[in-house]
Amino acid sequence: MSILRTTTLSAALLVCQLPVARGQTRPDPAKIIWAQQESMARLAFMDGIWRGIARTSSPNGEKHEITQTERIGPFLGGSVKVIEGRGYDASGRLVFNSFGTISFNPTTQAFTIRSHAMGNVGDFALVPADDGFTWEIPAGPVVIRYTAKIKGGLWQETGDRIAPGKEPSRFFEMTLHRIGDTDWPSSGAIEQK
Repeated sequence: MSILRTTTLSAALLVCQLPVARGQTRPDPAKIIWAQQESMARLAFMDGIWRGIARTSSPNGEKHEITQTERIGPFLGGSVKVIEGRGYDASGRLVFNSFGTISFNPTTQAFTIRSHAMGNVGDFALVPADDGFTWEIPAGPVVIRYTAKIKGGLWQETGDRIAPGKEPSRFFEMTLHRIGDTDWPSSGAIEQK
């Protein structure tokens, strides 16, 4: 190992050991991860492979129906949830693909969903419920609200456009059935040797 590399590594280790602020020490990573795992356990009902129908309608009234699939599993020891959504048209062509992660921040006591879909990416607040969750996307003066109910192997989710001074406008409905377990994304890790 070169002297430059050894010095850089030593400096990096020293920085990691410095107190966060005068008189404080860094939080214990094991405690942070434990708090994340405990909170993320509330969303275990999402885990598995799901398939069903998703219907959308555009503001001009045009309607679309696809077969929607979701695969969801815990990652990083259960401290993060990973989600991939795929939508297929009647011919079997992939027409929608999304990727997301859900995490919990013990400091703020808040859940966040990071969503990648159709070229868009964003971080949004997610609010768990006993049998589902809600999350919202701000879009100028409009808010897009997704509400999911998941119980007994059935996932029902709606999406509403909420404009100031107007009634919510439903543009999305999805009904999925749980079709099995998955070891994704934890399976297939690269071993040391």
